[in-house]
Amino acid sequence: MIDRSPLPDPGIPDVGTHDSGWAVVDVRGLQVRFDAVSAVDGLDLAIPAGGSVALVGRNGAGKSTTLRVLAGVLPATAGSVRVAGIDVRRDPIAAKRHTGYCPDVGGLIPRATPWEHLQLAARLRGLRSWEDTARDLLERFDLAQAAHRVTAGFSHGMGRRLSVVLAAFHHPAVLLLDEPFDGVDPLGVEATLDLVTRMRDDGSSVLVSTHLLNLAVRACDEAVVLRAGRVVAAAPADDLSGEAGAEQYRRLLA
Repeated sequence: MIDRSPLPDPGIPDVGTHDSGWAVVDVRGLQVRFDAVSAVDGLDLAIPAGGSVALVGRNGAGKSTTLRVLAGVLPATAGSVRVAGIDVRRDPIAAKRHTGYCPDVGGLIPRATPWEHLQLAARLRGLRSWEDTARDLLERFDLAQAAHRVTAGFSHGMGRRLSVVLAAFHHPAVLLLDEPFDGVDPLGVEATLDLVTRMRDDGSSVLVSTHLLNLAVRACDEAVVLRAGRVVAAAPADDLSGEAGAEQYRRLLA
């Protein structure tokens, strides 16, 4: 059974509150090119506090590239990208203080345990009284028994779950989850969906990238369909639910 009690506060410094009408994630005309290849071409995206958007599309549609730019990992070729009012290109370090990022691959230290990962994250972010939050998240994601095992022996699904935990650990204003459901068992999927709901209820802006449409519409309020780096549709997630929504989605990707 999923525990639906509120997440404990990790004791992070106050980063302020945001008006629900203000775009905490504000992307305008984003372009990302790799030599002659255009990975993202003119993307516009706005997510208010408490809002959630799923980026959906085939592999190579530009979903992961968009999240990497927002996370400050990859520079944009052109366009404006702001997180919590901060220009990511001009001050990526300041922007990262407001984001939690689960990359699509990698991100874990093979010879470190989950507890050591959380301890390092707490030190780097200056968290206070973080231990209860760490234990709670590990329990929710069924990682408590593996808290002191090195991640080199983890299955792919266990690594995905830990990456989600690390992204949400400091209660960021913006939660970026790239393929968080890939290879994850049903209990892990439910824990991730529940976490997204909690974060939204707490006022965080959530952006989920996935090629799994059925989970995208469960996780988020809005869906943005990408094809070849461009937005081909944006609609309430419910519009893409069920068989009718799946058929519409297939037509958009054709």
